[in-house]
Amino acid sequence: MSVMYTHRIMGAFDLRRLKQHLRRGGVIAYACEACFGLGCLPNNQRGLRQIMTIKQRPQSKGLIVIGDSLNRLQPLLKPLTPSQTELVNQAWPAAKTFIIPCSDKVSALLRGNGRDKLAVRVPAHNDARLLSKLVASPLVSTSCNRSGKRFCTNTREVKRQFGRQVIVVDGRIGRNKQPSQIFDLLSGRRLR
Repeated sequence: MSVMYTHRIMGAFDLRRLKQHLRRGGVIAYACEACFGLGCLPNNQRGLRQIMTIKQRPQSKGLIVIGDSLNRLQPLLKPLTPSQTELVNQAWPAAKTFIIPCSDKVSALLRGNGRDKLAVRVPAHNDARLLSKLVASPLVSTSCNRSGKRFCTNTREVKRQFGRQVIVVDGRIGRNKQPSQIFDLLSGRRLR
């Protein structure tokens, strides 16, 4: 990975500052397949509450988590069978989210109240995967918009809608016109 490529992704913010922001419970906005996503560290309660507050989203709804690989996401999940591992690894990277049984340690804010599964994805967006790799963590990935409003597709829209509530990581969204498809891993049923 080249330094120039990393700098383009990080824009005006250096990686050390971004990691500190995330560790303190800060929220970032970054480009994904179809729109900008709002993200935080998935194990940071303050960050999760911040996302719910700025999106005006009910805390009972779960959030999607992305990573640069299944290995990055695995600590949040219950162990997968070899066939399940093969299935998701063959499907990813893609705009395909799987609902998978999660670890008991995963916050209810992340998985949704009363749920024992987590929505996870290795995105088909190089910059989003690189961002996860650079911060060495999975990232929450929910559409960058207030609940019920149009999602943001560029940095100007993010700044207009959220101002200084988030740090914007420069980037361009992918070519997808729709949000990721969602499948239940155990049943194989498409949910979205």
